[in-house]
Amino acid sequence: MKVLYVSAEVEPFAKSGGLGDVLGALPKAIAKQGSEVSVIMPKYTRVIDAEYQRQMQYLGYFYVDLNWRHQYCGLFKLVKDNVTFYFLDSEYYFGGDLYCFADNERFAFFSKAVLDTVCYLNESFDVIHCNDWSSALVPVYYDAFYRSLPNMANAKFVYTIHNLRYQGRMGKGEAQDLTGLNEWYFTQDRLMQGDCVNLMQGAIVFSQAVTTVSDTYAREITTDYYGEGLNGVINRYAYKTRGILNGVDYDSYNPAKDKLIYTKYTVKTVKDGKRSNKLALQAELGLPQDADAIMIGVISRLVDQKGLHLLDAVMSRLTGARMQLVVLGTGEKRYEDMFRYYAFRNPNKVSANITFNNALAHKIYAACDLFLMPSDFEPCGLSQIIALKYGTLPLVRETGGLKDTVFSYNDQTRQGNGFSFTNSNADDLWYTLCRAMSVYYDRRAEWDAITAAAMKCDYSWKKSAVKYAELYKTLTQSN
Repeated sequence: MKVLYVSAEVEPFAKSGGLGDVLGALPKAIAKQGSEVSVIMPKYTRVIDAEYQRQMQYLGYFYVDLNWRHQYCGLFKLVKDNVTFYFLDSEYYFGGDLYCFADNERFAFFSKAVLDTVCYLNESFDVIHCNDWSSALVPVYYDAFYRSLPNMANAKFVYTIHNLRYQGRMGKGEAQDLTGLNEWYFTQDRLMQGDCVNLMQGAIVFSQAVTTVSDTYAREITTDYYGEGLNGVINRYAYKTRGILNGVDYDSYNPAKDKLIYTKYTVKTVKDGKRSNKLALQAELGLPQDADAIMIGVISRLVDQKGLHLLDAVMSRLTGARMQLVVLGTGEKRYEDMFRYYAFRNPNKVSANITFNNALAHKIYAACDLFLMPSDFEPCGLSQIIALKYGTLPLVRETGGLKDTVFSYNDQTRQGNGFSFTNSNADDLWYTLCRAMSVYYDRRAEWDAITAAAMKCDYSWKKSAVKYAELYKTLTQSN
């Protein structure tokens, strides 16, 4: 089977979040199962590491017709981990950051260029797997312009919703100008949502299968509360929609072989390993060195979705407890300023690192005892899965993938791999924090048992890749 993945970001070349991590890991996992796997993404000349750019092989160029626009597109290739990566070169569109103010046009170009690349290569892919709104036009363009071509006639499209909040909306006039699609596509049962065009809706309509990144999120987005205005469309196409939980690449995230942390450790040496990593991180961040104080980690985009307003509401109480809070991330100014304020007021208890630093993220996973994710919604979440592997117990709100991966410790059965609460409520968060800290300080044997259970969880890509491979096989057999 030949599978082509389409994404605006792919780790290790360029990423801004979980989408990049997933597209860095899933193709490798599918390739290990025997499929011929390719990935196509923009060639961000200012973002992709120069060493990777030197390794790329130039294949040629072609021109992409974006309605009346006639734009150059270069094509580069790099083979890594038994996966073929294609990079679309356009300094006009991809010479800057991953995302910018002109994203509608850039990703309309990207989506069209993906299919033109397939034509240029004269390849026949069994499955073309698109991801998020930035590649949502690919199955729409295919239906309009490419489905009768001999090398594409049997292609099946899978579309994955990584985060329903970002849908790719624009006015009808802008969409017609960018795409050159005829009037037939601009109806309420195709691209139109009310008086605007919704690219994600178009991908749902024109793909043969739709996936989300966890079972719980797949159910949640059928409701008004989580559906972001698309739940009607999602319910209409429920027959082709399913949830498949994301995994984590344990080659990159494993405390037993992580070169970015201070001291490597396993489930058998986690106690000493945590102590050593905590003391080293405290020294690096200028916090008092106290190996026995509970250290709480937050690694996140600092946005509303992450439930940070709940944390804000309990911070004055939290900083009164014996603990240290280490925050890493960037996002909305009000949350960046919030953490800076609490760090200024409590320099011995709060370290606010308003930046993105991959090495520091690994050190936080290794050093912290508790990992906080009180999200309002979380399609899958990878941070809590990584935290589990490092023996850093997640404290989460029960939503999306958090509910599917973190099981709150039960005092009676002594089972669980973390702590959780149900309602998006600051008092519930505070109660759960107090409960976790009580176990840490007063019932240390139980805490150690939870830590061991967490580290033994297997949320690698093995199981999820099998489910994707089964989906691909089902689609291709329907030809």
